[in-house]
Amino acid sequence: MIQTVEALFDQAIERYKSGESVDALIPVFKEVCDRAPKSSPAWTCLAWLYLLTDKSNQALKVAQKAVKLNPQDPQARVNLVLAMLETGQKGVRQHIELIQQIITAAPELQDEIRQNCVDGLNRKPDWPNLARVQAWLFSN
Repeated sequence: MIQTVEALFDQAIERYKSGESVDALIPVFKEVCDRAPKSSPAWTCLAWLYLLTDKSNQALKVAQKAVKLNPQDPQARVNLVLAMLETGQKGVRQHIELIQQIITAAPELQDEIRQNCVDGLNRKPDWPNLARVQAWLFSN
């Protein structure tokens, strides 16, 4: 039986939350992206996994696609900022300012981004760029 893309995505999210290896989940999210190429959440998740595994160049390409598909998704932009920082790109400030505007207007998204930063630092404790982004977004 072939799984629906939605079921595959939901199961992959649950596997991530349960602590499964990021390396094991990358192929699953790649499959979701292949089967649903216009799914911004799938591209956003894949970018995050690439960032967690120090695949910054791949994360940059994937994060750019996620932001293009949904420019108002603050997590997609956080991933893009992280990938830009990791690869030495310029232009981070405009994305940080836009993320701040989005999460100020939608407090539930602010909580989600805050939780994702904590999750990222738990999974990859020595991640200076995530700590910087977290400080930029939440230091007021």
